[in-house]
Amino acid sequence: MKYCFSFLFLIFCVTGCAQTSSWTGTFSKPDTMRLAPVVIPELPEQLDFAGEAVPLGNFDTRESLLREVMTNMYLHSRTMLTLLATTRYFPVIEPIMKKYGIPDDFKYLCMAESGLDPNVRSSAGAAGLWQLMPPFAKSVGLFIGTGVDERYHIEKATEAACKYLLDAKERLGSWTLAAASYNVGVAGVSRRLQKQGVKSYYDLYLPEETMRYVFRVLAFKLITPDPSQYGFEIASEDYYAPLTDYREITVDDAEIDWSAVARENGTTYKMLRQLNHWIRDYDYNNKAQRSFVLRIPNADFRSGK
Repeated sequence: MKYCFSFLFLIFCVTGCAQTSSWTGTFSKPDTMRLAPVVIPELPEQLDFAGEAVPLGNFDTRESLLREVMTNMYLHSRTMLTLLATTRYFPVIEPIMKKYGIPDDFKYLCMAESGLDPNVRSSAGAAGLWQLMPPFAKSVGLFIGTGVDERYHIEKATEAACKYLLDAKERLGSWTLAAASYNVGVAGVSRRLQKQGVKSYYDLYLPEETMRYVFRVLAFKLITPDPSQYGFEIASEDYYAPLTDYREITVDDAEIDWSAVARENGTTYKMLRQLNHWIRDYDYNNKAQRSFVLRIPNADFRSGK
């Protein structure tokens, strides 16, 4: 009998659940709880990269660009943090790019590479604002050692990236192809151009990441000048201040304790790392007696003035 009762009780519960699930009413939410709309952004009629036209009349080009614009629109926190950092790092990299004759649009490539985070390191071993790999970095004179890595030195890494881009442009014939090669290498682009018998990045079949790469750069070019058009409301005072309140000293001791250097100069190891990202450890065994130009924060550094 108890089994019969249990069976009837189970049927009653299941029937009750089924009836509840068929409810078709609507919940009443206050305005503050309503979800934000997800919108399709409007793309421009014309667009170029480094003075080279983007063929937006092609469906695949237009759809590829739309994908990357929407991806960055709805990766809210990552894109927002990248945008906030533009006022800190663009003033540093823009003059160097100009000195080397690199088109201004390549600063958006830097955004795509690192999110303008000078400390980022990829799983493949690329490092710094420009995500340089060790072999290339060493080939253009950057020092990489235990505890010191100049790929994280913003100015030196920018110069290295400029040298790469100039060489890639010379070998591939266009800035757009040079940008694509930053992801897959000059040889990787050149080999595919020859095999497929085409001359344009937009006609070239590449690994998926590289086919998306230039469009990711273009997405940042569209979003950055006026973020509000793409849903990012940023007040001028919210952008990061440039870190320019510092003085420079030279350090060439055979054994360098960076924490001790910081204390001796009235600052902390933490603040020393904010200005000298190329310092990668507490100590450096400087047997070769290398000279390092070290930026020391001044009194008002932490106030962001």
